[in-house]
Amino acid sequence: MDQIDSLDGEWREKWKDKEITAKGAIKKIILGNRVFIGSACSEPQALTAELIKSSESLIDTEIIHFLTIGPEKYFKDKAEDLFRHNAFFIGKTLREEINKGQADYTPILASEIPSLFLSGRKNCDVALIQVTPPDRYGFCSFGINIDVAKPIAQAAYLTIAEINPQMPRTLGNSFIHMKDIDYFVYNDAPLLEFQFKEKIDVSGKIGKNVANLIENKSTIHIGNGYLPNACLKHLMNKKDLGMHSHYITDNIIPLIENAVLTCRKKNFHPEKIITSFALGTKKLYDFVNNNPYIEFYPSDYVCNPKYIGMNKKMVSINQALQIDLTGQVNTSTKGYNFYSGIGDTVDFMRGAAFSKGGKPIVVLSSTRKNDTVSNIVPHLDEGAGVILSRADIHYVVTEWGVAYVHGKTIRERVIELICVAHPKFREQLLEHAKKLNYIYSDQILPCDEQGKICIYPSIYETIYTARDNEKIVVRPVRTTDEPLLKELYYSLNERDRYLRFFEVRKEFTHSKTQCEVNIDYNKVFSIGAYVGEIGNEDMIGNATYYLNPAMNLAEYSFVVREDYRGRGIGSFLYRHLIIIAKEKGIKGFYGSIHIQNKSTVQIIRKGGYTKINPPEVGEKELFYEVYFDKENSMD
Repeated sequence: MDQIDSLDGEWREKWKDKEITAKGAIKKIILGNRVFIGSACSEPQALTAELIKSSESLIDTEIIHFLTIGPEKYFKDKAEDLFRHNAFFIGKTLREEINKGQADYTPILASEIPSLFLSGRKNCDVALIQVTPPDRYGFCSFGINIDVAKPIAQAAYLTIAEINPQMPRTLGNSFIHMKDIDYFVYNDAPLLEFQFKEKIDVSGKIGKNVANLIENKSTIHIGNGYLPNACLKHLMNKKDLGMHSHYITDNIIPLIENAVLTCRKKNFHPEKIITSFALGTKKLYDFVNNNPYIEFYPSDYVCNPKYIGMNKKMVSINQALQIDLTGQVNTSTKGYNFYSGIGDTVDFMRGAAFSKGGKPIVVLSSTRKNDTVSNIVPHLDEGAGVILSRADIHYVVTEWGVAYVHGKTIRERVIELICVAHPKFREQLLEHAKKLNYIYSDQILPCDEQGKICIYPSIYETIYTARDNEKIVVRPVRTTDEPLLKELYYSLNERDRYLRFFEVRKEFTHSKTQCEVNIDYNKVFSIGAYVGEIGNEDMIGNATYYLNPAMNLAEYSFVVREDYRGRGIGSFLYRHLIIIAKEKGIKGFYGSIHIQNKSTVQIIRKGGYTKINPPEVGEKELFYEVYFDKENSMD
């Protein structure tokens, strides 16, 4: 990497009294020391390799890690380790040994690690870091990893740097002066690289669902795991996004190059991406080199919920391993075995919750082990760690949809989560929930005549632009729409209720309305018109058909909330439901309309070839038939 204002070869001569070999550097460590190793792709490889070689002389030495992904093996195949490891976040290099009791794990928030050392509550004797060569002022950049490396280096009694000319020079609070480095080792070597392994079939669907939640001008954080990173690929149609994230990956580059990730609308550090470390390939390292658009800061700044929440529309995307029906989330353990750690999850979920217009999001695949095990469960596995409490959860996204649970009752959130579980497990989860008295004992789910769970038909989702340019979502109704439908019905006055139900219906209880949202999307199909964001929606219109198989005609009904009438919504719902009915092979609609309901008669006439039978003397209803095709109208 080219360095701005570097001294080229002169700096080694200037600071020659500090230069030693890797072997000489490790000899500075004495028995009983606590030693920090630079994290993730910034691990000082020459120093780490020598540390492992010298393990037999470092008995009772504690080695501190944050995230270890390097190829070096810290343990001999058949022996206990000769020094003790302590991980603040668990990478695969130490995962097995931690769960065997051969290494330690310290659960702690990413935002709190720096103060743990800077305050002196935990001392660090030696910090092994990797930095750039010094510039002409003597400052070295920590490069692609600042997060805990800089604070710990500041707190350590002895700081030993591996100076690597291939380390990119990054900007922000990312520098250390040669005067603060006690010794250095020169090593011109490629940096470690990292790529997430993605499950395309699931991550694509989850990414699209997350993208639907993200507004233009939002600021994004991606948490640990392949799913949050994969979500970035589905944001290409957004505008003026920002980023405030503990780490960044290669996936930000296309967003920047296509003017999606502009940071222009950020109110906190405007026009800057704020991060702590880069986790990616050489392409990313070249991109961040001397790039003033990206600034690196320690994790006590980047992960501080107070600062995170200062970003408007802060969106935090975090991956979970498992979630129970009440909303408790496990992100870090598999049973009693530790898998990752707390990291930045809690910090960013709470920071996003503080943000004006913020959205804390949990993403997870609905199943694992080839769809044989559900990740949405009645209760977490024995030994599982609750990283996020019921009160922390807002949005839960799987490949089957979005559940919004914040501020909702146990009954409401259970239904929400069942509806984004894999369909093959929904009936089982429903029965568990009934046994636990979480939900109504008569609660049902959308099923066909054989009792098979019906899949929500997302292909029929659309947007209607009203005459005043308001965007209204039109989509099939689902189980979780029951309270919205009830609110719509209760908003109707006596006349509207009479015209809709041919009686002045007084109550719309669960037992009466749940059948209207738990439909088979075949013989019964219902769509709603919605305003507001997910979690704060109102249903302002509803249209439904009920198929009569003997006639291959469907009875049709609809209603629009009074304050939204006269804006074309009723006509749009009618036309959209006709499109659906025609795809289902239905030849037309029929039904009865009160003679006073003149607006509905006008809408019905627009549906195709219409036959309207006027009422007999003394009757108040007229009967209509609408055939979508002329041929059917002549049957």
